Amino acid sequence: MQQDNSYFFASLIAFSVAAVLVVGGLYLGLRHRDWDMFALAGVSLVLLALGVYARSEINGARATANKSLEHAAALGERLEQICVILNVISEQQLLSDRAKSVAFREKDSEALRRAIREEISKQNFDGAVALADDMERTFGYKAEAEQFRAEVQERREERMRRQVVEAMGAVDKLVRDERWAEAFREAERLRERFPESESVKLLPKEVEMRREAHKKQLLIEWNDAVKRHDTDASIEILKKLDLYLTPAEAESMQESVRGVFKDKLNALRTQFSLAVQDHHWHEAVRLGETIITDFPNSRIATEVKESMDGLRKRAAEEPEEATARA
Repeated sequence: MQQDNSYFFASLIAFSVAAVLVVGGLYLGLRHRDWDMFALAGVSLVLLALGVYARSEINGARATANKSLEHAAALGERLEQICVILNVISEQQLLSDRAKSVAFREKDSEALRRAIREEISKQNFDGAVALADDMERTFGYKAEAEQFRAEVQERREERMRRQVVEAMGAVDKLVRDERWAEAFREAERLRERFPESESVKLLPKEVEMRREAHKKQLLIEWNDAVKRHDTDASIEILKKLDLYLTPAEAESMQESVRGVFKDKLNALRTQFSLAVQDHHWHEAVRLGETIITDFPNSRIATEVKESMDGLRKRAAEEPEEATARA
């Protein structure tokens, strides 16, 4: 400001001197025809005017520059304020995301718990284990995930036990029905299906043991029936034993078997003779057919065959005779 004032007074003095020179030069030119001073004054005035103009332009440029600097400073200050605001917004957004993460973490983990229990209820144990692993990886709930895996393993074993019990019940029924071949096949199939079950691993051996035990019981009953000379019971037992005996065992029993069938044949012959003697023709026919069917190669069977036609004829007439006697 002080420089501007000094420049103003200097310019005023210079213009005043130039004006005096112009007036003096003009006077000398008009009076004495000497225009040198006037020309010098004119040049000085022009130079002074140019200096003033240049000074004005410089001041204008300086003012413009000052304004530009002021604008730049204001803009910088504004940008700094904007940066501060953006930082605040960024921090608030970060806090918001963290707050959202904290807020939804419990909801997400609870939804995962429900999903695991649903898979367990549907007995999709592999899916439940996979979700438990996700819980451990995503939320870090290692202990809870381990509890879920333990529950899945318990449920899996419980289901396997039920299936094993049901399957073994089916095998037991086959054994009680003496369907040994089917029982063995089912036991082998179960052993492949449940390789981890100890009871199933031993099932084929158990079937064999029960088969042998049943065979021993039949042999005991056979020997008891033979001792009691109960030929009918002996033959029925022998029919069952035939499925269990090895060739060597059958060979060792031949003598007792022959004795049983001999006793049976003798008993049939005696019953046949009594039926004929008592004129019970229908009974005689029935006994005769039994002898022919069960003992086709015996001598008594040959004798019975010879009399069967007459017996059948008498049996056909028996109802009429019985009516006449009545």
